[in-house]
This record gives sequence, C-alpha cells and structure tokens, in this order.
Amino acid sequence: MPRNAERRTQLADAGLAVLAEAGARGLTHRAVDAAAGLPAGTASNYFRTRDALLGALGERIFERLAPDEAVLEPLSHRKPTIDLVVDYVRYIVERLLGRPELSLALFELRLEAARRPGLHEILSRTLRQGFDADVAFHVNAGLPGGAEEVRLLRFAVDGLVLDQLTPGSGRPYDVDAITTQLVRRLVRED
Repeated sequence: MPRNAERRTQLADAGLAVLAEAGARGLTHRAVDAAAGLPAGTASNYFRTRDALLGALGERIFERLAPDEAVLEPLSHRKPTIDLVVDYVRYIVERLLGRPELSLALFELRLEAARRPGLHEILSRTLRQGFDADVAFHVNAGLPGGAEEVRLLRFAVDGLVLDQLTPGSGRPYDVDAITTQLVRRLVRED
C-alpha cells in the first residue's frame, strides 16, 4: 500500500476511534492527529474539510466491516434457502455487534449527515453503493427475495444493532433468535 494510502487509513482508523468514543462533537482534525500519534495538521493535510474527514470515515467503516471470505466461502456452496439467508444475516449482525465502535461511529455519522448537506451527499453515496452491493450479492446468490427484502432486512438489522448498543427495549432477548425471526418474517421463500 502506498505511503499516502497508509497514512489516510491510519488517520481514518484514528478518526473512527475518536468518533465512537467522543461522538461527532469531539471529532476534530486535531483530535484525529492526537489519536493517531501524528503531528498537528496531518489530518487536515489529508482531509481538507470536516465533511471530507467524515466521508472518509464512512468509507473506512465499510472496509473494516467487510465480510471474511473464509466465512462466506462455505456458505456459498449451500442451497439458496431461507435458512441460508438467516445465516448470512446472522453473520452481518455478528460483525456489526462484534465491532461496536464501528457501528456506533456509523450511527454518529448518519446523525451528523442529517445536519450537514455536504456529508449527507458523501455518506448517501457510500450507503447506496453498499446497498447496491448487498442486493447484487443477494440476487447473484439466488437467495429468496430481492431488493425490497434486502432493504427491509437492513432497516431491521439497523434497529436491532441500535437497540443492542444503546439504551434499548430494556428487556433481555436472544439476538440470534430475533435475527432468525426478522428474516423469516421479512423474506418469503418462493
């Protein structure tokens, strides 16, 4: 990886740590420099504006949450049934809850984008690309359902993750069981 790309990645990872810990208000170029252990001004040299920094954090979240091909490979050999959809969605939930700092940072970014038109544009593009990739994966794998089911599952998973990482329903529940119920209620096997 070229030096510039390495430095951008280092800064984005530091920015995600700051965002998850201190929220959007605590995220400054200076805080990112400090978290990365780099001289003051480094982050602003790589990300000229706050929107550029926040947008880069959004992209980095999805890079870090990318699925492990070693997990996907055995799943790809199974018959495309509702049970396979359940296992894929469980793996998504596992990744999101297994890296709570990334999920919290993404929620922070989405809230900040509601107030910042420049970030809204950048983050919307990143989220659309992720959605399109999810739909393409779903359709190419021959899984039951289509784009609308993927959209509904994303809404449901976002709510489940938000409930797990923030003060939620206040009632204990089995995340795997809830995930299974969500999939079975939202996706119909043809």
